[in-house]
Amino acid sequence: MKIAVSATTPDVEAQLDPRLGRAANFVLVDSETGEWEAYPNAAVGASGGAGVQAAQFVVDHGAQVIVSGDFGPHAFTALSAAGIKMFVARAGTVRELVNRFKSGELREVTAAARRSGYGLGRGGAR
Repeated sequence: MKIAVSATTPDVEAQLDPRLGRAANFVLVDSETGEWEAYPNAAVGASGGAGVQAAQFVVDHGAQVIVSGDFGPHAFTALSAAGIKMFVARAGTVRELVNRFKSGELREVTAAARRSGYGLGRGGAR
């Protein structure tokens, strides 16, 4: 299974970036083999729609799961429509979060975050 994690740097030892749309990077990890790839988030500087662009990136790269800090309404809708399961975390390295996912320690997201500012470049965990 391919797991995407929003990350501060392009490495499996990177810390979680709690902002989905404005995350600096995405690290994709194969939960079976441990192989991973890292990509800079092209939407990090977008004037709007960064969450949806990030969701599209995850879909395009074949992830079945994503771990991040929060999921705004538009990103949540896009990821849900694509069948991507979302899990929330507050801290940890990519490697730790993948292991926590595999052991069932992360909480699955069933509704979008309801904070003001999503879609305006101000979203994410505060």
